Amino acid sequence: MRGGGLDLDPSTVLPDQLLERIRSRAAGYDERNEFFREDIEELTTAGYLKAFVPEGDGGLGASLADVVRLQRRLASAAPATALGINMHLVWTGVARVFQARGDSSLDFVLEEAAAGEVFAFGISEAGNDSVLFDSVTTATPLPDGAYAYTGVKVFTSLAPVWTRMGTFGKDETGPEPRLVYGFIRRDQPGWRHLDDWDTLGMRASQSCTTVLEGAVATADRIVRRLPVGPNPDLLIFGVFAVFETLLAAVYTGIAERALDLGVQAAHRRKSLRNGGRPYSQDPDIRWQLADAAIALDGVLPQLERIAGDVDGIEDRGGAWFPALSGLKHRSTETARRVVDIAMRVGGGGGYFRSSELQRLYRDVLAGLYHPSDPESAHATVANALLGPLEDEAGS
Repeated sequence: MRGGGLDLDPSTVLPDQLLERIRSRAAGYDERNEFFREDIEELTTAGYLKAFVPEGDGGLGASLADVVRLQRRLASAAPATALGINMHLVWTGVARVFQARGDSSLDFVLEEAAAGEVFAFGISEAGNDSVLFDSVTTATPLPDGAYAYTGVKVFTSLAPVWTRMGTFGKDETGPEPRLVYGFIRRDQPGWRHLDDWDTLGMRASQSCTTVLEGAVATADRIVRRLPVGPNPDLLIFGVFAVFETLLAAVYTGIAERALDLGVQAAHRRKSLRNGGRPYSQDPDIRWQLADAAIALDGVLPQLERIAGDVDGIEDRGGAWFPALSGLKHRSTETARRVVDIAMRVGGGGGYFRSSELQRLYRDVLAGLYHPSDPESAHATVANALLGPLEDEAGS
């Protein structure tokens, strides 16, 4: 695995011609509410889905810092494609986090990714604001060590094409409830998708609801049985670290593209009041774009530092979770701000369906709903600064 130094040139994996083809299809996918099939076919051919797979096994051998740069570049062309691919990259990235730390529990994820399997992230549940620390899905133990999952998972991206899904549920059959993490297969029964992905933005990700009706993860695909509640296990760290960092990369890529479009609009638009001079010469417009650039510039070193520290196995101890929550919050909020400024600078043309900016404006709003949400991020940082809230008995 490459180290934290950004070794992989994104343009060699995503050359300009490929990126422009992906960009050219994004509006059509969005308009038709259609999955990005051509994109994923081309990205598969380019080896993109094997980014975290070691070079010796036919992958790119990329570090998390490398993949952050790749995802920023991909998101600048097609945010929904990048977000969908993100979920496959989360599981393969977690497997690389494990491998780098001497834990072979998820080696099969990299082996199967090398063989062409596509991984979905079946974790989110409606109303479950405990996220990784509790579940409303039932995990029923079977005599052979397998588990059957029954419940509903929301926002399961790559719905049309995944072949493996990492998921979890709660086993309450023992003396203490356990959260059981495992992987199910598409070619086995016990699951179905709802055709319910008709959203404001990120439409091409096709993150349909998945209903688990006794879907079985075999004993050799059960990777953890953890107590309910916060847990320092490597799986929790790995999922949180890779998920938050790659989410930040996608939304940062959206912001970078929006800023570029804002700059283009400022040069293109002319002001009648100012004698036909371009808006790039208007002090107010210049200030707004500079403000967006300053905000975006603050995210980039934070994003690269976090990714590099995950790669470098830095020991931040309890400071990891505030840092990761803060990164996700800052990147998504900054992206929303940058896109908003670009919409203002771009003028009324950005309000039309034909405008790329209006699609970015809708896509960037999805950042509101990914964990950690603003409330969770602020609570995590507040606990790190001030200690936990006192319970009623201690008040």
